[in-house]
Parts: sequence; C-alpha cells; structure tokens
Amino acid sequence: MSDAAWAGVAVAGVTGAYALASRRLATTPVSGPIVFTAAGVLLGPVCLDLISLDADGGSLRSLLEAALTLVLFTDAMAVRPKELRTGAALPGRLLGIGLVLSIALGWLLAWPLLPGLTAWELALVGTVLAPTDAALGSSAIANPRVPGLVRQGLNVESGLNDGMVLPFFVVFLAAIPGTVYAQEGESGTFWRALLLSTALGLAVGGGGGRLLRWSSGRGWITREWRQLHVLTVAAASYGLAVAIQGSGFIAAWVAGFAFAFAKRRDAAPVPEDDHTADLAEYLGSLLALLSLLVFGAVVLGPTLEHLGWRIVVYAVLSLTLVRMVPVALSLAGSGLKAPTVAYIGWFGPRGLASIVLGLLVVEQHVPGVELIGRVVAVTVGLSVVLHGASAVVLSDGYGRWYERAAARDPELRESTWTPAVRRRRRFDPTGPPGE
Repeated sequence: MSDAAWAGVAVAGVTGAYALASRRLATTPVSGPIVFTAAGVLLGPVCLDLISLDADGGSLRSLLEAALTLVLFTDAMAVRPKELRTGAALPGRLLGIGLVLSIALGWLLAWPLLPGLTAWELALVGTVLAPTDAALGSSAIANPRVPGLVRQGLNVESGLNDGMVLPFFVVFLAAIPGTVYAQEGESGTFWRALLLSTALGLAVGGGGGRLLRWSSGRGWITREWRQLHVLTVAAASYGLAVAIQGSGFIAAWVAGFAFAFAKRRDAAPVPEDDHTADLAEYLGSLLALLSLLVFGAVVLGPTLEHLGWRIVVYAVLSLTLVRMVPVALSLAGSGLKAPTVAYIGWFGPRGLASIVLGLLVVEQHVPGVELIGRVVAVTVGLSVVLHGASAVVLSDGYGRWYERAAARDPELRESTWTPAVRRRRRFDPTGPPGE
C-alpha cells in the first residue's frame, strides 16, 4: 500500500475515533482541535512521515482554502445586523476598535522581537495573527452559564473578524515587492482584490439567495437541495473572484452576508430552526479540523525542531498582551466588570484563518517567509493547546462568578441582554452528555 493510502487510512481513523468519543471529550480539556493537531504532528515528517507538504502540496492547499471559504461564508450568513448594535454594542466595539488595535500592537511588538523583517512584513505578522477562531475554545461560547451577552459577542466577533482582516492583509501584501499584488500596483490591487471581489460576492450571494427564495416559494426545491445550494453559492463566489485574479476569500465572505439578507427578505418569516446552512456548516467544521491535522503535520511539527526564544515570546505576547489590551481598551466605558473583560480578552484563539493567511504569505515568496511561518505556527499551536484546554474550566469558573454577581446586583450590565445564541455547528459538541 502506498504512503498516500496509509495517510488516508490514518486520517480516517483519527476522524472516526474522535467522532465516537466526541460527546465524552466535550466535557474535558481535550478539545477536537487538540486531538487533530496532535494527530497531525504524529503523522507528519517528525514522527511517522505519512503526510508531507512536498508530496501533497496541491491537495493540502485546496483543503485549507475550501475550509476557510466555507467558514467565512457560513459565519457571515449567521450574523444578524442587530447583533452588532445590541448588548452594550459589544461586537461592534471588539471589531471596530479591538481588531484594529490588535493589528497595530502586534505590528509594534514584532519590531524588537523579530529582527530581519521589513516594516510591511512585520505588519503582515500582526494581521495574520489578528483574527480569532471560536472553534478552538467552543465551550467558552456554548456554556449556558456564561451570560448571553458575552457568548453572543464572542460568537459574532469570531464570525466577522477573519473577513475584516482580509483588506488589511491584501494591502500589506501589496506593499512588499515581488508579490502578485505588488506587481499589479496599488490601483490594480484596490480594483481587483477589494472592489471587484466585493461586487462579485454581492452579486453571487444576493442572486443565489433570491433564487433560493423564488424556488422555495414555488415548492420546487427539496430540503436536501436547499443545503447543497448553499455550497454552490459559496464555491461560485470564491471561484469567480479567483478567475479574475481577485480575492476569493473576500468574495465568499461578502457573499455570505448577501445570501442571508436576500434569503431573509421573504414574505414568510424565516423559522428559528431553519437548517439551510447545516450541511455547509458541518462540512466547513470537518474541513477545519482536517486542516488542523494537516497544519500539525506539515507546519507545526517541523517548526518545533527549530524553536527560538524570540518566536516563543512573541507567540505568548500575541495570545495575551496583543489580544487583551485592545479588548480592555475597546470595552472601556461599556459597564462590563473586570472578570468579563478578562474572559473576553483571553478567549481570542488563533486558528484556521491565521493558518491559511500564513500559507498565502508562503506562496507569495515573501523574503521573511520562513520566520513568519514559524511565528504563525507556534502561535496557533500554543492557542490550540491553551485555549482548548482552558475553555471548559474557565467557562465554568466565570459562569459561577456571574451567577453570584447577578444575584447581588440585578442591574448588572452582563445581565441586560440574554439572547438565544445560535451556536455554529462545529464538530466539538459542548453540551451536556445526552443533550
């Protein structure tokens, strides 16, 4: 049997084994991302050498890009505009202030710790490590003891910030000589990657949503094909943008908003248990976990053999200072208590978006690509372990604090809004067993 076949068997075995124990593991510090990343390190060149970038580069890239496309599209679909304005405007503060400050602080702290990189390469480091991935600490959002305002705020932030960093990423990449965007010039980058990709996303997503509404109103489409239709719209938006040399990820993210808006504009209200996006969410979640397995094999494992203290220090600061200080500043004046601000600040995991953006930097042959890749790998690897292992314990601890505080103060700001949080369907269930 060839190495590729053995690799397929191993990946299937890991996935099947985790599926069988997923409900049991959900109440422990061992999260799905930890299992798949650790399995990747074991299957990679460092140990069994069944998965390698040299042999499977094209297919691995396709996997990562498909995963991020679906996550961007479905996360955008799940966001309601009113969620940005309610609950002390928590998501708006985190995205409008906190995200920008995180990019800037990540950029500034990289100057003394990552010598040899140019100013724009340092800016790329801060940008690639700015988006968060709620799936790496899903218990922090899903735990019903955590107030709804906090769960919803983290959920919406994670759903939007990976798309919001894309324009920053494109602009900084265009400022580095030799990259594709730099060759097109500032006007070409602005036109193709930002404006045209956005327009395509609006057209494809809006058109797909209207067609679905039209077909559903006439009873022409089955429930199964409603879910498949979502996949076709996400793929079409990404593919068209890539075909015109734009940004497929920006197009897919915008298409998710447009699709959801067009689908909601129905004469009949959309039911809360609408399952149109279920298949896309489940598939995106599975691909995201497989992407972490690939990340562990071809990126994290080899990086662990060449660690330097500067990289480790920057990774730790990225997960703490670079995240928590901007969050604290963005929430100043919101009325939220210190434990809430600390909880929100800590749960800013780095995951799929950082991995894929780091891969794009590698493909552009940026001069400092080796150092950038190592920084991203160590930061995401630490995040997988620290945020995954702490999610259950800290969410329970914070939930107990909130229950005591709410009992003492009925006007507690955290209690002023308790929405029904729509949890994205990740393969890391966090409800109680038997739910």
